Amino acid sequence: MALIEWRESYKVGIRSIDYEHGNLIWVINDLLGKLSKDHTTDDIVQALGEVHALIEAHFALEEKVMRDIRYSSYPAHKKDHDRLLDDLREIMEGVEGGGDFMKTLGETVNAWFTVHFSTFDKEFHSLAHSQR
Repeated sequence: MALIEWRESYKVGIRSIDYEHGNLIWVINDLLGKLSKDHTTDDIVQALGEVHALIEAHFALEEKVMRDIRYSSYPAHKKDHDRLLDDLREIMEGVEGGGDFMKTLGETVNAWFTVHFSTFDKEFHSLAHSQR
């Protein structure tokens, strides 16, 4: 079973963005799925670091477009991006505490994607697409 399941409600209506979001979820699932039952704390932290970097890179591209088009909701959108990145860092820091990081990560990312994709991203990408 995947850590994060793609949902039709995640679609923003722009094929390239929907593809990128779906691919991001696939990469996260693939990367974390490679952790075997014999993983070390370092393996987990490294995998979570890679997930963090992938998401951060995606956000950087989105935020550049937002600044370029002078998107009025940029501050709130960026704040929501920063919140997920902060949550991921907290999960990485908590790995050494021995908790069920996969469950926490899955719940955090699924909840965030559910709200963010269907609100912030849908609004932003619709506006950005209409300005092209």
